[in-house]
Amino acid sequence: MTAIFEDRVDAGRRLAKAVLRYRGDATIVLGLPRGGVPVARQVADLLGAPLDVVGIRKLGSPRHPEFAVGAIGEDGVRVVAPDALSSMRVSEAELAQVEQRERAELARQMARFRAGRPRLDLAGKTAIVVDDGVATGATATAACRAVRQLGAEQIVLAVPVAPPDWVDTLAQEADVYVAVATPHPFWAVGEWYVRFGQTTDDEVIACLD
Repeated sequence: MTAIFEDRVDAGRRLAKAVLRYRGDATIVLGLPRGGVPVARQVADLLGAPLDVVGIRKLGSPRHPEFAVGAIGEDGVRVVAPDALSSMRVSEAELAQVEQRERAELARQMARFRAGRPRLDLAGKTAIVVDDGVATGATATAACRAVRQLGAEQIVLAVPVAPPDWVDTLAQEADVYVAVATPHPFWAVGEWYVRFGQTTDDEVIACLD
């Protein structure tokens, strides 16, 4: 198995070329914190588009936090993957504890990222929703639903890497799907990067500034 991208900056530059056709005044790029924001920064720069974050937190399995069994977003958005809950044997009580913790972290994170700035108005816009990859699809689903609630006219879900069946998994969440690579077999997003370290809050803030 060979890595496809050097790091998130490399992935973002390559992804940006795949969405060049959406360059225009009506386009806004939205990164999923934290790891999606450095990717989105590259996309926004090449398209000359404004960049914002979409407030999303993964609901990780209590015993395997990196494995998403769902996701939450701003304005009450909540997505749960029943198959993932079952396979990871996560009870409703455990999920509720995870969600309570992640709601608090989401509020803290977005207050810090936006630093008093209002979120960008998506009404009538083309929103390019960017993450560093798709695995279970829970966070991508939550992000698209949140963006839809905020009035985006068109949603483009764009990622560097995703499983071959990602469009089927995400069903009707976006209007357009763009992936640089869809390798098979697919186990985890980080496998396809040479460097895939944790993105910090400070790195996200630097991208947004």
